[in-house]
Amino acid sequence: MIYSSKFRPAWWLRNPHAQTLWAAKMLRPPSPHITVERLTTPDDDFLDLAWTKNTKGPIVIIFHGLNGSVKSQYARFLMHRLQQKGLRTVLMHFRGCSGEPNKQRQSYHSGHTRDIAFVINTIKQRHPNTPIAAAGFSLGGNALLKYLGTTPDNPLQFAVSVCPPLVLNEGARRINQGFSRIYQHVLVKQCKEAVLNKHRKYPALGMDQYELANISNFFEFDHQVTAPIHGYDSGAHYYESASTLKDLINIKTATHILWARDDPFFSEKCIPAVDQLSAAVDFELSTRGGHVAFVSGNIPLLGKSWLCERVSNLLLAQLG
Repeated sequence: MIYSSKFRPAWWLRNPHAQTLWAAKMLRPPSPHITVERLTTPDDDFLDLAWTKNTKGPIVIIFHGLNGSVKSQYARFLMHRLQQKGLRTVLMHFRGCSGEPNKQRQSYHSGHTRDIAFVINTIKQRHPNTPIAAAGFSLGGNALLKYLGTTPDNPLQFAVSVCPPLVLNEGARRINQGFSRIYQHVLVKQCKEAVLNKHRKYPALGMDQYELANISNFFEFDHQVTAPIHGYDSGAHYYESASTLKDLINIKTATHILWARDDPFFSEKCIPAVDQLSAAVDFELSTRGGHVAFVSGNIPLLGKSWLCERVSNLLLAQLG
């Protein structure tokens, strides 16, 4: 089902870039109390999990966006809010995103579900009688949907995906236009730095083979780096395989997708048709909201994270 969102942006933040930048740079979320756990993966790499300190209650697993972490504003807001409501949260840092380069050549990407499945199954084995849900943001939201669509019988009771790309080629095209190229410049620079940091720590991996200096956009980075590292023939092959629009029809887990038409990272070609959604999927479409932003409020300079309230309320309604 596709329906219109009730979100109303702060009147001084109606522009999508204003929404996106205010949420990322100006909102000041509280810092949740966390403990860090390191999991060893089956391929002898590691994943760092950031847990809130609750010892009881349903569990929500959070998957961050590109180059995100437990320090991301949306993650801190949601973890603090759910902790207040008695839920346990755990954020899975994708490989190399917790402040230390991972040990293997492969890291993560928009369709990487192996680590997601490993973490979900590990937590379910530890807590077989505890309800478990998940929330993913941007890249993490796309990877979560890929997991749900390709693993329809899974342990999750509910899932929320916020601003997922859905059609990666369209995302790469949109962020390469106009003001959005500023976001691309920052993100691509971070991605290249991650490759260089891994090479410095693990030179035997041969990460210096990539001509990073000549890469300026996601088309180039994904074709020259993401695709070959993760076994794809080309950037186009990666985009086609990792996009999730085609997987939404196979989802059996109750799932809520929140998306904004004015998202400066993606175009409206990412919006699914009704017949592309399974009966388990609700698609909440907002006219405004920017990218992982959705800032509301009536008083200038005092924006509120409507996104945090919306996602936490959805999770609480399902988990109690």
